[in-house]
Amino acid sequence: MSRFLIISASMGAGHDAVARELAGRLRADGHRAARVDLLNLLPSGAGRGLRAAYRTALRRCPWAYQTVYSTFFQERGAHGDKGGFSSATGPLAAVLAPRLRRVVDRWRPDALVSTFHQAAQVTGRLRTVAGGDCPPSTVVVTDFAVHRQWLHPGNSLYLCLTDAAAARVTAATGCPAKVCGPVVPAAFTDAGRPAPGRRPTRWDQELARHGAGRPAVVVSAGAWGVGRGLTATARLLADAGHLPVLLCGNDERLRARAAGLPGVLPLGWIEDLPDLMAASSALVDNAAGQTAVQALAAGVPVVGYRPIPGHGIEGVHEMAEAGITEYVTDDAALLGALDRLARPGPDRERRITAGRAVFTADAARLVAC
Repeated sequence: MSRFLIISASMGAGHDAVARELAGRLRADGHRAARVDLLNLLPSGAGRGLRAAYRTALRRCPWAYQTVYSTFFQERGAHGDKGGFSSATGPLAAVLAPRLRRVVDRWRPDALVSTFHQAAQVTGRLRTVAGGDCPPSTVVVTDFAVHRQWLHPGNSLYLCLTDAAAARVTAATGCPAKVCGPVVPAAFTDAGRPAPGRRPTRWDQELARHGAGRPAVVVSAGAWGVGRGLTATARLLADAGHLPVLLCGNDERLRARAAGLPGVLPLGWIEDLPDLMAASSALVDNAAGQTAVQALAAGVPVVGYRPIPGHGIEGVHEMAEAGITEYVTDDAALLGALDRLARPGPDRERRITAGRAVFTADAARLVAC
C-alpha cells in the first residue's frame, strides 16, 4: 500500500473532478490518497481572490484572459507561430513550494500527483530544489492543448490525453510521458452502454416529456455558466427542431434568463449527469474540459462551438484536429454537424467510436506503477 498526495485547484470544477476520481481509484486498489487544494495554501484570502479574478475575466472581459493566456501560457516563435515550449517556474510557484513542502513533510506521501498546471510547476520546483528528499511526482495533464505552465523538468512522469500532447511534453521537458486518455468516472461509460432491459432513468422521461420527439442536445457552460452567446445558441437549436438542454452550472441568473426561452430546458448543477448524457443525442461544447470528455465516455458526439478564450480555444481545436470531435465556426455549420451527429447514421457511429478510442489506459494504475 502506497500513500499518494494529489494536488489540485478549485478553478472551476474540472481539475477537482479529476483529482477526486483518481483518489477514488487509488483507494479502491488499496492505497491511501489525500487531496489538497493549491489555492488553500496561499496566504489568507489570496486563493479566493485569484479564483474570483479568473472567473470575472472569463465572464466579463474574456479579451483580458486571452491576453494573459497568450503572454504567460503560450510560447511563440519569432514570427508569431507556435514555437518550442519553455518551462520556467513563475513567482506563484515560488510562493507555493515551501507551503506544499510543509504538507509533504507532515503527510509523508510516497508520491505526488498534480492535476492542475500550477501544481505541476510547484512539484517540479520542489523536486529540483530538494532532489532525492522529495517523493516522485506524476503530472496528470487535463488539457488537450498542453501550454507551458504544465511543464517543468523536475517532475518524474507526465500522463497525457493524446500522443501529440505526450510528444510535446517530452520534447519540452525531457520527462517521460505516457498516454492514458481522460480520467472520467465509470458511471459515464456504464450509462452510455446500457444493459438489455435497463429501466428508463428520470432523464429519459424528462427529455421525452420536454422534447416531444426532438433530439436532446446538451449545451455546456461549465461550472460557472461561462460562454459567449449561450442563450442565442439555445434559441438557434430550438428553432431548428432540437431540444437544447442548457447546463448553466452554478449561474442562476443564466438559468433564469434561459427559462424564458421557448423550447429550451435550462438546468442548474446536477449530480446525475451520466444519466443525462446517456439520454442525449449530442453535446455542444465551448471549453474542451471535463464535460466534453464525459460526453465522449458516454458515447455522445461532441461539437465545439464558440469556445471560451485561452485554453478553451486551443483545446477545442486540438480535439477536432485529433479527430475526436468536430469544430464549427458559424450557426449554419453547427446545425449541419448536428443534423449528421445527433441522429442515427454512419457519421454518428464513427464519431462515437473515435471518441471512445481516446480512453486508452487507467491513469490511477499508471500513477501507482
